[in-house]
This record gives sequence, C-alpha cells and structure tokens, in this order.
Amino acid sequence: MFVLIFVCVGSRSYQFDRLFAKLDKLWEEGIIKEDIFAQIGVSSYKPKHFQYKDFIAEEEFIDKINEAHIVISHGASGSIMKALNAKKKVVAVTRLEKYGEHINDHQIQINEAFAVNKYVLSVYNMEELGEALKAYYEDTAEIVPWENTDPMAIVNLIDNFIIENWYSVKSL
Repeated sequence: MFVLIFVCVGSRSYQFDRLFAKLDKLWEEGIIKEDIFAQIGVSSYKPKHFQYKDFIAEEEFIDKINEAHIVISHGASGSIMKALNAKKKVVAVTRLEKYGEHINDHQIQINEAFAVNKYVLSVYNMEELGEALKAYYEDTAEIVPWENTDPMAIVNLIDNFIIENWYSVKSL
C-alpha cells in the first residue's frame, strides 16, 4: 500500500517555516516513517527529508490529496474541506501572527471549529504535531467521518439570501 502525507500551506505570501522544520525533526526522530510531499508556499525553510514544491496547480493539489492518507493543512477552510470531502485524515495546523505566519490569528477559530466537531485533529503548538500523527497511526484519534448530507446547503443559503434581499430591495 502506498502511503503519503500531503502537506499544504496555501498560496498566500506568508511563510510557515515552523511546520516544515518540525516535520523534518519528526522524520529524524522516526515518528514519521512514510513519504511526505509538501507544498511549501513562500516558506524559506527548505525540507531536508521529503519532496516539496513551492506551489502546485489545482489538479496536482487534488491528486496529492487523493494519494495521501493523511493531509496536514494550515488552517484554511478550503484546503481542509477538500481533504475531508476526499475522506482523508486531517491534521489542521494553526498559523500564528506572532511568528509572521499570517496577518492575524483567525486560523485558531477555523481549526477549532473543525476540531470541536471532531472532523480534524488540530495543532496549535508544533509540539502537538507528533502526538496528532501518532493518534492517527495508532488509530486512537477521536474523530468522526465528515459527511456532506446536503451538498446544496451553501448554494441554497446563498439563493435564499438573494431572494430575501432582492424582494426587500425591490419593494422599497
């Protein structure tokens, strides 16, 4: 069985050096024993023990998600949802403003929302990353499978918003 950890950090102009340095350390410690492929964005830290590209096209992104059994994503709802929709195990790692990883700490709330519902394991401190991966390896992670029971929910929500607001504006 081919196993792969796919790591993605998006295309914004913020580095995530802490994540890639920690992944190298976990590989050196023998905690990670499988292949990793990472999309590292503008990070200046260059991984020593796994393949990476700065950026990848959407098609390759989807291919890597499909190849992976674990996806490590920064706290971006789009990336997390793509992995969950592909039925992957997800570790959501939070970028923090104090490290220059984002403009603010909004990823804390995003990751918390997914973690509270037990769809992902959330990592707020890099020291938690090894434990999150061990939980998946040892099948002790307390997560529930993501099920999209209403694929049209967002479309319907937008339609209802437009209908309600369109008619209220037209009646003025």
